[in-house]
Amino acid sequence: MTFDRRSLLTLPLAAGLALPAFARSGAQFTAAQPRATDPPMWPPAERFALWPGIPPGAPNPLPVPQPRMPRYPDGYRDFQMRGVVRPEVGVFRPARPDGRAVLIVPGGGYSITSLRNEGIDVARVLNGFGITAFVLSYRLPGEGWADRADVPLADAQRAMRLIRANARAYGIRAEKLGVLGFSAGGHLAGSVTVLHEFKAYRPVDAADRHSARPAWAGLMYAVSNMDPGRSHGGSRANLLGPDPLPAVQARYAIDRQLKAGDPPLFLVHAEDDNTVPVANSVDTLAAARRAGIPAEAHFLQHGGHGFGTRLSPRSPGSLWPQLFDRWMGELVDGGR
Repeated sequence: MTFDRRSLLTLPLAAGLALPAFARSGAQFTAAQPRATDPPMWPPAERFALWPGIPPGAPNPLPVPQPRMPRYPDGYRDFQMRGVVRPEVGVFRPARPDGRAVLIVPGGGYSITSLRNEGIDVARVLNGFGITAFVLSYRLPGEGWADRADVPLADAQRAMRLIRANARAYGIRAEKLGVLGFSAGGHLAGSVTVLHEFKAYRPVDAADRHSARPAWAGLMYAVSNMDPGRSHGGSRANLLGPDPLPAVQARYAIDRQLKAGDPPLFLVHAEDDNTVPVANSVDTLAAARRAGIPAEAHFLQHGGHGFGTRLSPRSPGSLWPQLFDRWMGELVDGGR
């Protein structure tokens, strides 16, 4: 069966989400607001650096780390980062790990990383399902690094390999490591999915003998391409710069790089997203179907952009973590 954008958009987009069984099961999470006496949200107590010393291709002078905690209209306080010099991965362990693991890639248009809303909070929800979560704080391409477009991919590849190299210590199974990305972080998650064999950096140690291929990829309201007028403009400008080579632009068109044998995909996107148009995920789903890649997609009537795990419990889209957990369970274990 073939899919095009018009036929996909005529489907009942929120169908099947409001399932009572899901509403009664899985993790429940309320994002507590930080207090002045609370410890910093980042870095977490358990973490590891991606590179020995300063990463390759460093500018001179180095970027200056700029953490900030903007307040959303509903009072929620995010934790965002610019100027990452030493990218790292925060480790969030569940009380009862089941061997599954996910590298979480926060978004932010490749201009910031939303480490709480699309990282820490997501990790805590997934911990409730027994999933060990790793949150990636990656370098931003527009801060002077050499080969700017490949810098985030290098960090994501390196993170995947280091997690696999230390799978036993984290109590996970290396073959059950996937990736979950949001917005521009979804583009980066998609990049490591289709470009896991691309040499984004020179190997530095034995960990780089491990595969960077995700077992599966969750792409949440993700940017799918770098085309002018079709991509998210800010993500395109920040990743590629003002005058990108056509080959580099084509490399990061995730929907056109998908090929038979790539990892299965889980897609979530809201129709009323005014930042990254839903067409990005529609195009990714259609490309997956053409390539014969297993894909599950949930298109929401309402949700906007950047919702992370913060949709109202009354919204069908608030159940995406439960759906994601069930999908992973069926995928890696044949159902549980």
